[in-house]
Amino acid sequence: MSEYQNKDRFALVRRRMLEEHLIGRDITDPRVLEVMAEVPREEFVSQSYLSQAYSDGPLPIGMGQTISQPYIVALMTQELRVDGECEVLEVGTGSGYQTAVLSRLAKKVYTIERHGELSESAQAVLGRLGVGNVEFYIGDGSCGWPDERLFDRIMVTAAVPAIPQSLIDQLADGGIIVAPVGFGGVQKLIACEKRGEKIIEKFICDVRFVKLFGEHGFEE
Repeated sequence: MSEYQNKDRFALVRRRMLEEHLIGRDITDPRVLEVMAEVPREEFVSQSYLSQAYSDGPLPIGMGQTISQPYIVALMTQELRVDGECEVLEVGTGSGYQTAVLSRLAKKVYTIERHGELSESAQAVLGRLGVGNVEFYIGDGSCGWPDERLFDRIMVTAAVPAIPQSLIDQLADGGIIVAPVGFGGVQKLIACEKRGEKIIEKFICDVRFVKLFGEHGFEE
């Protein structure tokens, strides 16, 4: 199969993913749909999983981590309500797929990954795709970004027992955190809006994520 035919094949399955798994459910934000139609998920999965690049399920990426299913990526992005003025903190770079999606909607993305190998791989892929508004950090994401700063939006892409206070402290007033929260194999996807000293929570749906290990996450 030629490179052109291969790219065309992915364009077709990406469109099918959009229509069946996103538009066919509850993803309605046109900006999110546009970005999901543009970001090549096949670039973020290993060769052995290329045939499943647009199936609506998670895939292993090594180090005991996964790339989330397209629907959950789109749902979390939609709930985060990112615009072009937002600076976003992503806790859990993983493959870099969610990072790429956020980078097309936000002013800048700051992303933390505790596995150096995954961070380096994500940096390489995002570099090939020409993404230039992302800053990377290797460390404990449960502690937040190492510098004292505030973010308009925070996304946690691994399960936490509770949303760490360290992340709440780095959320700007009026900002939003989206995170899977809970113990066991099933968590609750929560969107939290910060209004002064109050945190307003909204339950979105039940989800399954790998755990976030760290000082304010789960113990290994």
